[in-house]
Amino acid sequence: MKQTQDVHVRSLEPLIPPKELSAQFPMSETANRTVIEAREIVQNILSGEDQRMLAIVGPCSIHDEEIAYEYAQRLKSVHDKIRDRVYIVMRVYFEKPRTIMGWKGLINDPQMDGSLDIATGLQTARRILLKINELGVPTATEMLDPITPQYIADLVAWSSIGARTTESQTHRQMASGLSMPVGYKNATDGNLDIAIQAMQAARHPHSFLGIDYNGQTCIINTLGNPFGHIILRGGRSGPNYESGSVQGASSLLEKANLSNSVMVDCSHANSNKDHRNQPDVCQSVIQQRVDGNANLIGFMLESNIMEGNQPLPKDLTTLKYGVSVTDACLGWEETESVLMKVYDTLEQATSS
Repeated sequence: MKQTQDVHVRSLEPLIPPKELSAQFPMSETANRTVIEAREIVQNILSGEDQRMLAIVGPCSIHDEEIAYEYAQRLKSVHDKIRDRVYIVMRVYFEKPRTIMGWKGLINDPQMDGSLDIATGLQTARRILLKINELGVPTATEMLDPITPQYIADLVAWSSIGARTTESQTHRQMASGLSMPVGYKNATDGNLDIAIQAMQAARHPHSFLGIDYNGQTCIINTLGNPFGHIILRGGRSGPNYESGSVQGASSLLEKANLSNSVMVDCSHANSNKDHRNQPDVCQSVIQQRVDGNANLIGFMLESNIMEGNQPLPKDLTTLKYGVSVTDACLGWEETESVLMKVYDTLEQATSS
């Protein structure tokens, strides 16, 4: 008989179970306190009990451990200064969705050479998350592969479902079982209905195939995740961070009987894909908040130690330190300036 199974599969490689990886890099008391506190604060911000602004700030993607730790230490210094009005959660993104091809992130290809050593990628990702949480910096990431959360989700305070996957039933089901608040981005064409539908779907229980902590294939039965919100990131139709778009999004959420909490992604289509426009978008968001739009609960900034981005070279030793290998980012000095300006604006508004 001719083969009918795995016709286009090159090979199958056993993977370490999540439980064993967690034993190699176990949750510490310090990291646990960071995660638990951050999740509770984010939930309270979404409910309106906590009036602080939520700031998801950090590199477009993590590709180097030392850069991640240096950035986290710098962010911790700012976080401690402004946390009474702005609560910072660091972007620690390991998975990058691709329209066609490209580097898929540290978990998929940690050596950035096409070797696709996913086992090492998972180890590296968990180690990075653990160390950053032990610094007292909560972490945020995009959940892309539905297997990945079993390996790292216990160390994540906030997660997102991206513009390319918000419409996916697989990701909506996954989000319904995640242990942290989730932000749903509008589609790449700017469609907001898809994100609202995702938010509705993820609030309900689901049953689907996955793996458990021991790596066993199983049926996962979820309770539904009530801690969701919308992320406006613009689209092919243009930016959607201005007041009219934000109010329109809140109205659509109210009609759907959902929380009308809205976050704005200051990058991507909202910045016209120019990282230098992020501060202006952020300032607009903060001004809208100061002007009375309490539904605006936060913003996202793509930021790194150095400004801009760089292509992946054949000789990886020529990579510039602290420069993004995916989307262009703000440099650290401007990031710090933007965050302090956000803080000052909110403080002045409160004291006036």
